[in-house]
Amino acid sequence: MTDKTYLLENKNVIVTGAAQGIGRALVEAIIKLGGRVVAIDLDGHALDELTKFVGAERCITLTGDVTNPEVAQKAIDVGVEAFGNINGLVNNAGITRPSMIHKMTVENWRQVIDVHLSGAFYLLQAFGRYLIDGSKIGKSTAGAVVNISSDAGRRGTIGQINYGVAKAGVLGLTMCAAREWAKYGIRVNTVGFGVVETQMTEIIRSEKFRDVYLEQIPLGRWGNVNEVVRPICFLLSDAASYITGQHLSVNGGYTIGL
Repeated sequence: MTDKTYLLENKNVIVTGAAQGIGRALVEAIIKLGGRVVAIDLDGHALDELTKFVGAERCITLTGDVTNPEVAQKAIDVGVEAFGNINGLVNNAGITRPSMIHKMTVENWRQVIDVHLSGAFYLLQAFGRYLIDGSKIGKSTAGAVVNISSDAGRRGTIGQINYGVAKAGVLGLTMCAAREWAKYGIRVNTVGFGVVETQMTEIIRSEKFRDVYLEQIPLGRWGNVNEVVRPICFLLSDAASYITGQHLSVNGGYTIGL
């Protein structure tokens, strides 16, 4: 008999950075598990392609910039209008602006912090406000948030201090929200990725850096988008009902011991 607690039936989830890579794979996985998605991305054309593939009845889209606080509230509004309620959030949107510390511009610093950290906060805040307004203290499963972090936020990184700081901040965001909102039945966790086969990691996976990184990964390979979204789906599901404030590393063992 299948344990349905691992499914996402009756779960309506906002996913940011949803049009490609990990975000798109996550949207597809949520829908396959019975959930519905509000997909947010800057690329409206890619969102249209996503909707054609997964079906508009289970995926509505919102073209917008997560650094705009109004987009966060709009995501809640359109999700509630389409699905009746929202009970899941995945803060996945991300960018990179690589530069060594002494060469980094203020603009590149702010862009990455704004997307990864401020953007995640705006969505988290709007989601929490919505659920707290409609929740009763002590409810066991009001909703679930998964914030996407990175090994760069736990081990540091060379040439991307903006990214590493933002991803470390996401860990703090998770722990603070988990402590504040546990009494409302809102669970908040982090999934941190290592090197996943996406456009964002092409430089790391290039011939120049490939062997250096692979030698540090006990499983000896990169992750792929389909396998790294499964832990996110687990944390969104009722199977994870007693898990909050935790950081799950999905990286082939790269941070064993941390």
